[in-house]
Amino acid sequence: MKRIYMDNNATTAVRPEVLEAMLPFFREQFGNPSSVHWAGRAVSGAVEKAREQVAKMINCSAAEVVFVSCGSEGDNLAILGTADALKDRGNHIITTAVEHPAVLNTCEYLEKRGYEVTYLPVDRDGMLDLADLEAAITEKTILISVMWANNETGNIFPMEEIGRIARKYKVRFHTDAVQSVGKIPVDVQAASVDLLVISGHKLGAPKGVGAIYIRRGTKLTQLLHGGHQERNRRAGTHNVAGIVGLGLACELAAAEMEEASGRIRKLRDRLEQGIVAAVPEIKLNGHPTQRLPNTLNVSFAYIEGESLLLNFDMKGIAASSGSACTSGSLEPSHVMGAMCVDVVLAHSSTRFSLGHDNTEADVDYVLEVLPPIVQRLREMSPLYNRKEPMTCEECQVIRKVSTVNEG
Repeated sequence: MKRIYMDNNATTAVRPEVLEAMLPFFREQFGNPSSVHWAGRAVSGAVEKAREQVAKMINCSAAEVVFVSCGSEGDNLAILGTADALKDRGNHIITTAVEHPAVLNTCEYLEKRGYEVTYLPVDRDGMLDLADLEAAITEKTILISVMWANNETGNIFPMEEIGRIARKYKVRFHTDAVQSVGKIPVDVQAASVDLLVISGHKLGAPKGVGAIYIRRGTKLTQLLHGGHQERNRRAGTHNVAGIVGLGLACELAAAEMEEASGRIRKLRDRLEQGIVAAVPEIKLNGHPTQRLPNTLNVSFAYIEGESLLLNFDMKGIAASSGSACTSGSLEPSHVMGAMCVDVVLAHSSTRFSLGHDNTEADVDYVLEVLPPIVQRLREMSPLYNRKEPMTCEECQVIRKVSTVNEG
């Protein structure tokens, strides 16, 4: 059976070059970079080289890069660290309704502790109205947190415009750029970003390593206490092999980005056009052009998304119904809900996220097996067989059942 992987927004395979660069740090170069002797000094140099590679990727100085364990830790450090550091100035945070759970759940945590959070809405294409953002700013606003690109739809937000608004009102600006770095150009200077988060396993590095850019002079309360690692920003022994891998992955992605993004975009468009031509009654979710080159999100009417993914899996195809961090939830995607996608269509939303190793043959295989799977599942659906839309009352029943089950 063929194995086709189209879930790269969830995680990517470690690139062979990255793995080779990491291996010595599990064996002969095993020292602790905080040690002052020869074994530590050699390893410390590798960590600093990786710091420079990451910095070059996003156009900042190496001293502004702090290594963390993952994107979620970076987002927590940015949001919680800002909330505590600026608590005397204000208690209001602005974010969006379509953020990753690492941001949304952290904001909800702060709400329970007396902070106020504004969740900006999006339109039916999943895009922000910057007038809403500017109108939401108050004298107590201390942080704007907007993802660079959405993990489910691939929508790219207007970071430079948001940065200008943040600067105008002297509000700190944080972005979760986990899905963007390595796929599209990311420049913290052009976007006037104060805090930016990267995750290694989204761009060909291993799981368990990430980085946060902290603009020079940005006051931030640290979360982890212990040693003096990372210039007292983040205590804990360095994951040297992972850091080396992240550094090289950034260097490779930067060198290949233009060619790779063009090639992957063509594959994504080939897949999208094929699905549109072969499968009736579908909905494309997200902005038609302002999105990542690798991401396609489609809803298939009358079908439960999990059933579709299970049938894909039996054919060797790996795709997703949304964020890997919300796997197991009975609720439809909060991103689809924010875009006012019908609850039944939202349950069928399927994300294809292509990557470095995908080929035209992969796309053609998906287009070969997808239509008959969709048709078979629709024939099993009572909604499809009755050939009439679901009533508003029925939609409300489904929402209530989903809420009870989730609780």
